[in-house]
Amino acid sequence: MKLKTAAIMVASAAFAISCNEAGYLTDNLGVKVTPEENREYSYTDKKAGYWYGTTHQEQTEWWSGWNMAKKRILADYTIGINDEALRRSEALECIVYPDRVERDWADAHETFGLLDGKPVLYIDLETAADSIFCSLDMSHIETAEAMEGGVFFAPREAPGMKIMLAPAADVPFRALPEGIKAPSDADGFILTYGTEEECRALAAGFRTDGERMKKERKERINGLVTEYNPLKSNLPELDNSLAWITITMDELITEQQGNGIYAGLPWFNEYWGRDMFISMPGACLVTGQFDVAKQILKDFVKLQDTDPESETYGRIPNRANLEGILYNTTDGTPRLVIQAYELAQYSGDTEFLHEIYPAIKMSIDASIRNYTDSKGYLTHADADTWMDVKRNGIPGSPRGNRANDIQALWYGQLTAGSKIAAIMGDTGSAEEWSGLAQMLAGNFESDYCDKEGSMIYDHLNADGTPDLQFRPNQVYCFDLINDAEFKQKVTRRVWEELVYPWGVASLAQWDPQFHPQHENWHYYHKDDAYHNGTIWLWNNGMAMQRMIEYGQIEQAWELFKNMNRQALHEGAVGSLSENADAHPREGKDWVKRSGTFLQAWSNAEHLRVWYQHFLGIRPDLLNGVIVVEPRIPAEITSLETSVKIGDGTLHYRYSDGKVDVRLEGIDAELIVHEPAGQQDSPLFEGVGFCQPDPLDSYPCFATYYETALTY
Repeated sequence: MKLKTAAIMVASAAFAISCNEAGYLTDNLGVKVTPEENREYSYTDKKAGYWYGTTHQEQTEWWSGWNMAKKRILADYTIGINDEALRRSEALECIVYPDRVERDWADAHETFGLLDGKPVLYIDLETAADSIFCSLDMSHIETAEAMEGGVFFAPREAPGMKIMLAPAADVPFRALPEGIKAPSDADGFILTYGTEEECRALAAGFRTDGERMKKERKERINGLVTEYNPLKSNLPELDNSLAWITITMDELITEQQGNGIYAGLPWFNEYWGRDMFISMPGACLVTGQFDVAKQILKDFVKLQDTDPESETYGRIPNRANLEGILYNTTDGTPRLVIQAYELAQYSGDTEFLHEIYPAIKMSIDASIRNYTDSKGYLTHADADTWMDVKRNGIPGSPRGNRANDIQALWYGQLTAGSKIAAIMGDTGSAEEWSGLAQMLAGNFESDYCDKEGSMIYDHLNADGTPDLQFRPNQVYCFDLINDAEFKQKVTRRVWEELVYPWGVASLAQWDPQFHPQHENWHYYHKDDAYHNGTIWLWNNGMAMQRMIEYGQIEQAWELFKNMNRQALHEGAVGSLSENADAHPREGKDWVKRSGTFLQAWSNAEHLRVWYQHFLGIRPDLLNGVIVVEPRIPAEITSLETSVKIGDGTLHYRYSDGKVDVRLEGIDAELIVHEPAGQQDSPLFEGVGFCQPDPLDSYPCFATYYETALTY
């Protein structure tokens, strides 16, 4: 049943969650970590700097510490009182908050954090001891020199730049070979980065205004989960995990090279076109950060390859950092166009489309001219999809020259591009692109679908033969297929052969190329396993979406809960990892995480599926409509939330199996469906997770000494 706006507009505003009611929510999100857990944590300054560390570890990893614009400038620091080092492993308590880390010893309390927009680290140290000290790990440092105001260190990877270590308060200090010693009324230490002049100015500014800067950062972070995405349900674990994932997702939205989204930390602190636009819905759209999304699009199209003679003409970068730009991917460009249109649907704004439309038109016209075949398929190289790893120049999972997900993205690019062209008044392009999209869709179902085997071929080879490897990419292709029953059968088979309780595997375990663990150096190089069995958490989003669409809410919810558990209790605090093993290690009942420990698209897809498919909120302000189609798991009996849409807010309350929604500050038709629970279906009867079926030995165990996989 659909309820029209008038039926629900009378709902009371009382159920809207108040920011004031929550107070400083960030102070309520602290996660206690034990020395045995020794979890990772991360913070960015929202510009070009980040800190990545561990709560209790004394020995740093190669990726640990302070990084500035891809330069490792500081590995770690040590603090102490009265000439005795405060060992992190001996801290009585360590709590990680969204804006800081706090550690307690018997005689001292440390608070560590970063500031927004400034290359500053602060280390507050409270103690009754007479003196305090701070020394720096010299792994990434060339020289140290005591000067007026502090000790200046020269980072090896950033010639001409300095790190200044100084007391937090303007008090006398004594230089040490690798740090400084000061009286305890120094209140701790500050580290600044830049030229010598800049370092001094930053230190002076912190001493004058540091408390205000800390407060502003706290308020900004707090606003992410009180003003933009508040959630209060009967499940505190759900509320806290989504708050944390929202916050760590926002860490990755930076201004390192124009506006963009880091692919992940601690080593993907750069912009990847593919990752960025996979992440945009969860990072920016469902979180209501439309101006940020617009600026990302505007900044990234400036990096488009505009050389008509180039092999990658029309593409946006696969990877962009301060050292250079690579265009070696097919899928990033379609995703940009798709997200431009979806942003317009969420924001109701079309003005930004005028600015980026030339880039959109160039991207589509260049693909039509250079990369499409007679059937309208988009062609590409073996490693030009998201399964892009190469070792010794040889692709580890070759998918040329017509991968199924690339065709789905190309269809989406043509469809979204056609609609944008119509808005721009370019009717010729709109008609041409729409026609090509229809031709593509008309060919896809017959060429890619194995109806008897309930699978969509992963790709067509250059000679037209289908590839029979069973991979998760097929669930991205449903817009190209009309057979509803077939799509459900594919969904079930993908779930049962690829979706483990810990995430979606990149290859079925019965395939001879399957690798049970990502990192298993005794048998193979990890890159050989990267897309050949390894779990990729970003695929969880689409896997859950398909199950929800077909009424299998509770099964999707089990996977969603497992990811919430990771964010709160495993790995990097508050975030989801890039990868995990497909099979647990010997003696373990859960898998080891791998890849980057905070991955943008993992976080973002988790948020996207929550808002768009569990809550069922789908705006289309270009047509003046917001559809709400709740698919709430049985374990959730009540929840309240608010979501920014356009210039207004959608207030959302669920209780006793009923949903009430109210629009504030926006004029749109609100179409609300009654909440739908788990649906019985013979096509999904008895469906369950894929379970590991380990072998004594795998074919991949014998490939270690080969230059690369050549399946």
